[in-house]
Amino acid sequence: MLAKQLSIFLENKSGRLTEVTDILGKAGINLSAMSIADNSDFGILRCIVSDPDAAYKVLKDAHFAVKITDVIGFTCPNTSGSLAVVMKYLAEEDVFIEYMYSFSNGDVAHVVIRPTDFEKCERILAEKKVELMAASDLYQM
Repeated sequence: MLAKQLSIFLENKSGRLTEVTDILGKAGINLSAMSIADNSDFGILRCIVSDPDAAYKVLKDAHFAVKITDVIGFTCPNTSGSLAVVMKYLAEEDVFIEYMYSFSNGDVAHVVIRPTDFEKCERILAEKKVELMAASDLYQM
């Protein structure tokens, strides 16, 4: 089940992340999950938000470089080795994961991945009875 994720390009300077969170907060948009990857010149804030289309608009209006990309969310038990089992399912079928981030809540881990082959990835996860997350569930975490 595909969900929309925002990728926001940020200069590596103090206050840029604050600006993004302030803009989203003032627009009534909640951040459900996020990850930041950086190099010496810029960072990429990848996030799941309560309303991706509205978030895209308010960030574009504020002159941020932002794009919407598809991702897949799933859950697995929050126990040692559970994620490895799911990753093996995908690796055995040559599904490449561009990036991933996760967060846990009690006994459950929520995982967001960006595979290169969405259809194949979803099919494998469904066949292996991995619990896929609906986009609406990801947006409201």
